Amino acid sequence: MTVMQSSRARSIGFAALAIISVAATLAAGQIATFPNIAPWYAGLAKPSFNPPDWIFGPVWTALYLLMGFAVWRILRLPEQTPGRRSALILFFAQLALNAAWSWMFFAAHSPILGMINILPQFGLIVATIAAFRRLDKIGAWCLAPLAIWVAFASALNIAIWRLNG
Repeated sequence: MTVMQSSRARSIGFAALAIISVAATLAAGQIATFPNIAPWYAGLAKPSFNPPDWIFGPVWTALYLLMGFAVWRILRLPEQTPGRRSALILFFAQLALNAAWSWMFFAAHSPILGMINILPQFGLIVATIAAFRRLDKIGAWCLAPLAIWVAFASALNIAIWRLNG
């Protein structure tokens, strides 16, 4: 195998890792969420700024695509790149919290558990963006919409918790 073929195979392998990890998070979230939308979530009191339910699917699809692209850009950097390992640890930690949130909020029917998850999740996203920025500015910018959405989702989660005690 030539160096070019090896580099291409490595890049494809990292793309597969990025796609599989992000897709698994998406699937885990859907398994916890969909069976609990009606009647539980539909029956909750929600704040005036709660978006319509149909908006969540397209937004999260776009965010997961951006996350996959962002982590692929970091994964393909040489392993000895300073900061690469810690950036990946932060990314996968926030991804794990992302998957767990749906189970804590929807499956457990607990806005307070969701809140306990989403606040540190937001902090990890911000830390991931900072770590990615030192390595790859495009990868970092790809995570900015995630930070904005999770900040909004945090406010929404807190409001739902307060309205439903």
